[in-house]
Amino acid sequence: MAKWSRRVFTQAALALASGAGGRALSAASAPGASSLVDLSATDAVMHMTRGDFTVESYAQALIEQCRRASSLNAFISFDADRVMDEARRKDRARRAGDLLGPLFGLPIPVKDSVNTQDYPTTGGTPALRNFRPRHDAPLVAQLKSAGAIVLGKTNLHELSYGWTSNNLAFGPVRNPYDRQRIPGGSSGGTAAAISARLAPLGVAEDTEGSIRVPAAFCGVMGLRPTTGRYPTLGCVPVTPVFDQLGPQARTVADLALFDSVIAGVPQPLVARPLKSVRLGVVRDYFFTDLDPDVELLTQRALSRLTDAGASIVEGSLPDLARLIDLTTAIISNHEVIGELTRYLKTYHAGIDLEQLVSSSSTDIRDYFRDWIMPGGKHVPSHQEYVAARHRYLPAVRHLYREHFASQRIDALVFPTTRIPAPRIGDETDFNIGGRVVSFDVAVGQNIAPGSTAGVPGLVIPVGLTRAGLPVSLEFDAPAGSDRALLALGLSIERVVDATPAPKEESNRILGASTIGGKHVTLKGAPH
Repeated sequence: MAKWSRRVFTQAALALASGAGGRALSAASAPGASSLVDLSATDAVMHMTRGDFTVESYAQALIEQCRRASSLNAFISFDADRVMDEARRKDRARRAGDLLGPLFGLPIPVKDSVNTQDYPTTGGTPALRNFRPRHDAPLVAQLKSAGAIVLGKTNLHELSYGWTSNNLAFGPVRNPYDRQRIPGGSSGGTAAAISARLAPLGVAEDTEGSIRVPAAFCGVMGLRPTTGRYPTLGCVPVTPVFDQLGPQARTVADLALFDSVIAGVPQPLVARPLKSVRLGVVRDYFFTDLDPDVELLTQRALSRLTDAGASIVEGSLPDLARLIDLTTAIISNHEVIGELTRYLKTYHAGIDLEQLVSSSSTDIRDYFRDWIMPGGKHVPSHQEYVAARHRYLPAVRHLYREHFASQRIDALVFPTTRIPAPRIGDETDFNIGGRVVSFDVAVGQNIAPGSTAGVPGLVIPVGLTRAGLPVSLEFDAPAGSDRALLALGLSIERVVDATPAPKEESNRILGASTIGGKHVTLKGAPH
């Protein structure tokens, strides 16, 4: 990755911030202490790079915010002293005139399925509670090389197998907009942290919606990049066919900053005018059985986009539902055994797969028994797996390529989830317009095709329901068009309704923190 001088990076950061539209704070002057936690990553780095405030003062503000929002249970591991020590080292480096990276001084929370040498990597499961990898995952190493600081490890759905983040081992993550509701999963801790202003930019991971569902439920941006765009080594796996690390943030510009660092494209991004944009809509798959508020906010956002000049192109994806049923879960559930076995051996976790599964929480253990482990009543046959991997997966990807080309569309647009965040424990069936819709369909049906097709997906919030819960749209673009999608996103976020921040008072518990499901004092935090 390229090393940038302080002067050169400051110029680039200013250009990127100007392309982000009105949601990024102005870079004209340094913000006061009370507004530090509201800064975008782009603005925070720019201010620290040019010395408007210290990395130490910024880290202190975020740590204090983590303390105030401790009831969210967003973190499994958190060491405030370590963060502050790293922040002071960054300040010394700046004063010494060292070259500063494009993420200089930025504390970034990392999903606790991604290896870090300074923190345990639990995967959210009991058997890995004390597992400390010898090295950072390549993506974490890239972030640190660019000047970032690891701001702890975030809570998640155990072993990334679920869309709720109701972790029975480390406690449930709670939604910043309503602590009685789920934040989505599996990357719920990172999304909750970004939403609650514990950090502006975080690391998540998506096999089948684990970046996008939490982004939607927590009212933040999320990017699932084209499969293979970012390295996924050193991450508790499901399958390399679908696994992909990616960012969550509160502005598209911050997603673009993350992408520029990890993909090695350090140029600023220019917003694409909407007047030339064609957005595809497939109503018979993505727009059925929508919660009334989700439907209302979706249509309002589409009207905003068309008023700004975008064209809506109606189309269809024939046989998509059947192809997804024959592909996605079958591949994941077949390959996870071998992938987890290799991960545990490669990174010297000190346990085997049987120990991992037998020590897992009851919900995960039951799922593995029935759907994954040999002899389970729902385990796909080898013939079903071969057909999924070599027949139906290519068919899904061909279907997507042909649809983008024949319709001449820049992106598919649809509501990320069909419902807003449900209450914790209320994850069974929903009555939508007189029809019974399962949790898996309401939450997972719209996000599954993008993962399976391997295309980039960008989640942008578009407002709050009458109950004050976020709703978002997802924009899926052709494989490899990540930068073009982000450029489009810069314009989209200017047009759709802004989503207000969650009310901080609902998340506040003073003087203590819930870390890993236990009520403990934050080490090194002010009281």
